[in-house]
Amino acid sequence: MSERSNLRLLVLGVLVISLLGTMLARLFYLQVLEGSEYRAAAVNNTVREVVEPAVRGLVVDQAGRPLISNRTSLVVTVDRLALQREDDKGEAVIARLANILDLPQENIADRLKTCGSEGAKPPPVCWNGSPYQPIPIASDVQAQTALTIMEKRSDFPGVNAKLSAIREYPAPFNVNAAHILGYLGPVTEEQLTEQGDSERWDRLRRTDVVGRSGVEDFYDTQLRGKPGVTTLAVDTAGRVTGTLEEMAPKSGDYLVSSIDAHLQSVVEKELVGAVQRAQRQGFAGDSAAAVVLDVRNGNVLAMASYPTYDPSIWVGGVTQKQFNSLMESDSLASNAIQGLFAPGSTYKVVSTAAAGREGYTLYGDYNCPKKVTLGTQTFRNYESAGYGRIPLSRALEVSCNTVFYGIANRMWEQAGGSDATRSSADPIAETATLFGFGARTGIDLPGESRGRVSGREFKATNWEAQKDTWCKNAVEGYPETRKTDKKLADYFTALDKENCADGFRWREGDALNAAIGQGDTIVTPLQMAVAYAAIANGGTVYQPRVVKAIVDSEGRTVEKFEPKVNSQLDVPRSTINFLRRTLPGVTTDGSGKDPFIGFPLDQIPVASKTGSAQVTGDKVSTSWFASYAPADKPRYAVVMMVTQGGTGSKTSGPGVRKIYEALFGVKGSSIDPSRSVLVDGVPSKKLPTIRPDGTPVIPRGDQSGFPEQAGAGS
Repeated sequence: MSERSNLRLLVLGVLVISLLGTMLARLFYLQVLEGSEYRAAAVNNTVREVVEPAVRGLVVDQAGRPLISNRTSLVVTVDRLALQREDDKGEAVIARLANILDLPQENIADRLKTCGSEGAKPPPVCWNGSPYQPIPIASDVQAQTALTIMEKRSDFPGVNAKLSAIREYPAPFNVNAAHILGYLGPVTEEQLTEQGDSERWDRLRRTDVVGRSGVEDFYDTQLRGKPGVTTLAVDTAGRVTGTLEEMAPKSGDYLVSSIDAHLQSVVEKELVGAVQRAQRQGFAGDSAAAVVLDVRNGNVLAMASYPTYDPSIWVGGVTQKQFNSLMESDSLASNAIQGLFAPGSTYKVVSTAAAGREGYTLYGDYNCPKKVTLGTQTFRNYESAGYGRIPLSRALEVSCNTVFYGIANRMWEQAGGSDATRSSADPIAETATLFGFGARTGIDLPGESRGRVSGREFKATNWEAQKDTWCKNAVEGYPETRKTDKKLADYFTALDKENCADGFRWREGDALNAAIGQGDTIVTPLQMAVAYAAIANGGTVYQPRVVKAIVDSEGRTVEKFEPKVNSQLDVPRSTINFLRRTLPGVTTDGSGKDPFIGFPLDQIPVASKTGSAQVTGDKVSTSWFASYAPADKPRYAVVMMVTQGGTGSKTSGPGVRKIYEALFGVKGSSIDPSRSVLVDGVPSKKLPTIRPDGTPVIPRGDQSGFPEQAGAGS
């Protein structure tokens, strides 16, 4: 054999050995190093899951009245695999089913298509679950129709009818509470992605519905329960060969709310009444909110927002037209926890507390002229009223702006005036943060707003964010606006030139506006209620709650929430006492007097502060009425506001009075605690009783619309 032939054989041998080595290495990698992963994949190819959602937990008020419950519905389902085994792939079955259910045939076909497949409509129309799971195509089916389907099995192979739980809103006392309760919607891709590659049996699946707002969202995990999962063995042809594992569903837990349905209905009614009162005065009255807190623990007893929506609209899926209507009306957002509004004179309690912290005398006299002029600006009292020299307590009663302008001006000058820096003292802003303004209260509802405290820090931060835009506009001079309104363009340009140059400075006018709750300060009605509750209870800033306990479907306590303190007011005790002695005078002899004429203030004194917060443009002021009662032994804080509502006294005040009448059982000038909307006349300390079958016990003699001693069903 030639030398060349030997060389070829050698090269061929090396090549064969290399190939064999590569194959052995790959086999080692697949079978040893990655064997477990591929074995799991192989198992997954022969195993399928059928999921039965758990019955979602109820939400009840503090007396046990269901605010959210479940009702049973006859649901018709179709096994798509059974249809595929028919000669015509189930077309005849679908046609017969469409006829008996009085549905368009294409509607059923659309629901049977897998999401993402050719011709499939977007969720929730298409099917987003397992192909081995029966697909629901109709709910609330008549019993006779369901019986006909079940009796004619040969005509309806793969079709079944079963009872299923559907969310409902019983509305005791015609209560709405939409922004507290929330609604359900399909699980999102983001939520599925957040789970990662979890294989937990109780993980979220594409067919799940989850809470979208309110307590349905915040407590979704507790309410959702654990699904039932049946693991099926499947051969290569897709046929089920056996059941490997069955896990029964576990019902979701119940939420016991601090909300009282009867009181909530009163608050909702009075809030609508306040809006209508504003409109009768010729104002827009376009949005509103009201909050009732237990000042002793922070529990929310009632909270309403206007405009609102019907929470049951989401059951079964909202149409695009309905959704567009909700968005256009701004009904979905809660004005109580998400709406941000200038607080106006209700904020003067903060300025008073700041004065006390700075050592100002709270019992001296202060000048209350009609107006004060500082530099080129004139600052007036509301409606230009002047009272001469008056005590600070009287300044709060009559809501004299110029007294607080004077105090704020002195603080501004003492902090350095125009030469002050970002780190200079800012007493009113610092005190506002002690009350919780500018931060979330921590309420157990999603989407709460932080609000904003006007002060040196905000001014500097805002300038850093806006200066480039201001400087650009100052150079360009608003060319588009200038085409139609040269005067307005000149005004905007001059303003932006000033802001560009030194918009970071905390000016004298800024300080004066901040003292009366104007300028850049914006708050939520809930924040205002928490602040007045802190004054009422002596200085404790509680974290508000709408759920006070979680119990299981048999009534056993899972978790009971104790009152949580956010902070203690770092304000002299003498200052808090001054406010507590002064604020009742607003109701008897000040700006809050008119709506409480005839109310038995000698027996139930009410501490209050009115507010008429001015807004930019041609809009009418925001009406505020903040209060607590009884002033001598505080129990409840009640706050109401109406945008474009005019004065606090004329628009919001009468509604607040009606709420106190409901709380204390007041009729005219007489008081009868048995007339209180609260069971036994006070917030319930006990948790409601849940029967073994899951139905809550309703208080005897209850007029909510439920039978006595009966539940709403689960």
